[in-house]
Amino acid sequence: MNMIKINIRNFNFYTILSLLALIWGISFWIYWGTRYNVWDDIGIYSFCIVFIIPGIIGIILSLLDKKQEE
Repeated sequence: MNMIKINIRNFNFYTILSLLALIWGISFWIYWGTRYNVWDDIGIYSFCIVFIIPGIIGIILSLLDKKQEE
């Protein structure tokens, strides 16, 4: 059984970029909600999800342990 292993030593530029996208998406949603007092607007969800989901997926993919073929 092969387990997917995440290794923090694989931290690189793509991990930082994905982390920034995730943080930006969440912080923009919080900013918008506090500024306009609108927390359940589908428009802001659809805008922020473009940054949040790729941020999460990018972090996971960039930290995956790469198998070396011999």
